[in-house]
Amino acid sequence: MSTLPSLMDRPSEAVRLSDGLSPTPLRLSRPGPSASKMPLKTSYYGYTPTESVCILFIVLFGISSALHLLQATRYRLWWLFPTVILCSLLETLGWSARLWSSLNVMAPHPFEIQLIVTICAPTPLAAANFTLLGTIILRLGPMYSRLGPRSYTTIFLICDVLSLFVQGIGAGVAAKEVINLKSPKLGSHIMLTGIVLQLVTIFVYALCASEFLWRFLTHRPLAKHTKSLPTFPSLPAPLTRRQKTMIAGMAFNLLCLFIRAVYRVIELKEGFRGRIIQTEVYFSVLDGGMITLAIFTFNVAHPGFLLYRVPEEERLERKDLEMEGDVKGLAV
Repeated sequence: MSTLPSLMDRPSEAVRLSDGLSPTPLRLSRPGPSASKMPLKTSYYGYTPTESVCILFIVLFGISSALHLLQATRYRLWWLFPTVILCSLLETLGWSARLWSSLNVMAPHPFEIQLIVTICAPTPLAAANFTLLGTIILRLGPMYSRLGPRSYTTIFLICDVLSLFVQGIGAGVAAKEVINLKSPKLGSHIMLTGIVLQLVTIFVYALCASEFLWRFLTHRPLAKHTKSLPTFPSLPAPLTRRQKTMIAGMAFNLLCLFIRAVYRVIELKEGFRGRIIQTEVYFSVLDGGMITLAIFTFNVAHPGFLLYRVPEEERLERKDLEMEGDVKGLAV
C-alpha cells in the first residue's frame, strides 16, 4: 500500500493498467491538463500519446485524403471513395482521437475510438488493391489467371469485409473491457482472429498475383485456356511503363499492409499487458508509418492516371509493343 501515497506525492508518475488486473507505476511523457484533478492517475495505453506525433499523422492523412478526393473525382473512379478515401479518413479520425488522449489521457471515449478505428482503417485500403488486380488481369489476359477477374475481386473482398467485421467487434469488446478495468483477453482474441484472417488473405492474394504475373511474363497460359488459343499464338506484349509503375505501386502498398498486419498479430498475441502494445514508437512506426506509406503510394502511383486514362502516346506504345509481340510469336 506504500505505492499509492508515493504516486500521489509525485505528479509526474501515473499508474498503468496491466490487462485490468493490477496497476503498475508508469512515468508519463506528458501529463494531460486534467490529470492534476485526479488523486490517482491511470493510462489506458500504458503511456501518454505524444502530441506532436499525433499532429504529424493527422496532417499527413489529411493531405492524402484531400489529394485522393481530388484524384478520384477527376478520374471518376467512384470505387476509391469506399476504399482508399475511407481508409485515409478513418486514419485521420483515429489519430485525432489519439491527439485527444494526449491532452486527456484518462478520457475513455478517445481511447475507444482510436482502438476501433486504427485496427479497422487499413482494411478498405487492401480492398483497393484487390480491385486493381481484377482490372490488371482483364487488361493483360484472363488466360493467365486461375480465376476470372471478377472472381478474384469478389473472393478477396468477401474475406476483407469478414476480417473487418471481426476486427471491429473485437476492438469494441476490448475497449469496453479496458475502460471497465477488466481483462481484455476476449476482445484481444477476437481482434487477433480478424487480423490473422486479414494477414492470410493478403498472403494468398500475393501468391495469386505473383503466379498471374509469372504466367503472363513467361507466356504460360493455364491448360484450360490453351484449347481456345490459336495454333501459333503471339507472345503477349511487354508491360508498358504505366503498367509497370502501377504494379510496382501495388506491390509496395501490399508490402506495407503486410508488415503492419504482422506487427498487429505479434502485438495482440502478446496481449494488452505486453511490452509491444505499451511502447508508442512501435505503433507509430509499424502501424501509422506503414499505412502512411501505403496510402501515399496510391497518390503517386494513382490508378486513374496509370490504368484508366490512357493518352494517345500510350496507345501508340501499346500498339508497337503488340506488333513486337506478334513478330516474336511468329519467330518462335
